Amino acid sequence: MSSFEYPAYSVLALIAAVLVVVPLPWHLQAWNSGTCLFMFWTSIGCLNYAVNAIVWHADALDRAPVWCDISSRIIVAVGVAVPAASLCINRRLYKIASVTAVTMTRAEKHRAVLVDLAIGLGIPIAQLVAEFIVSGHRYDIYEQVGCYPFIYNTPLTFPLVSVWPIIIGLCSAVYCVLSLRAFAIRRAQFQQYLAASSSLTIGRYFRLMAIASVELLCTTPIAAYGLYVNATSPIFPWVSFADTHFGYSRVDKYPAVIWKSSSTAIISFEFSRWSVVFCAFVFFMFFGFADEARRNYNKVLAPVVALARRVVPAKRSHPVYKYVLRSH
Repeated sequence: MSSFEYPAYSVLALIAAVLVVVPLPWHLQAWNSGTCLFMFWTSIGCLNYAVNAIVWHADALDRAPVWCDISSRIIVAVGVAVPAASLCINRRLYKIASVTAVTMTRAEKHRAVLVDLAIGLGIPIAQLVAEFIVSGHRYDIYEQVGCYPFIYNTPLTFPLVSVWPIIIGLCSAVYCVLSLRAFAIRRAQFQQYLAASSSLTIGRYFRLMAIASVELLCTTPIAAYGLYVNATSPIFPWVSFADTHFGYSRVDKYPAVIWKSSSTAIISFEFSRWSVVFCAFVFFMFFGFADEARRNYNKVLAPVVALARRVVPAKRSHPVYKYVLRSH
């Protein structure tokens, strides 16, 4: 069964996976670990969904078991990793807005990066472990969507899996409000900090706050909807780990005509797939056209242009090129 979204979704997701990592070099230079984590996880999520949409655009055959094992776990990790990266961004912006010293020592920068890594990598890893506890079987395959994790809906699912994106989003919202409040109170000292910083400008600061806020407005409602769907679906009693994992190697396959008969399934899949692509494009809109982005584009394109200028005259002096000119 074909879909009008194919290959549109796959192409857009692949473009988004590339565009979102374009600003990576200067964010690495600026020690923006939270932003780098956001770019990394968003790009991985877009790439993963794009590959799935390409491979399974017309069927639901279990043709790549190892890939599906990896892909379904990536989906679980990205579900909390993107909000966790946004939390890192909002946390850093709050630290900057409430800064008490104009400069940061190298040790303080190292400590901030380690904390961001603990949040942006530690939470997704912990979510993978928690998800495995309530994973009913290996994975599912949906035509036009691809590999997808299966989570057994028990009371234990809610504290282990369902609520964490919402909790992370609420923490980000608190940091966002505190950042605005601190900025309003300590505006003069904040501007002194930015003047002393070679890696952060007022424009980049508010672009970071904007992208974190957009992510918050996207993922938190989607996570709340997922929680609502789970809460209103049949909830099975938790018996034991062995009971939940009975027949764990099973792989269920769903043609599009079956899963698309459920409006809840359509909304859930499309929200989860398109939200990552949307975040990637919004991030590129904020940072891909900034002054530092254009400068880096020029750095990348300058050698290419110089090489082209050297190659073209060389081709014009080639005997074949001269013969073509004489023949015309």
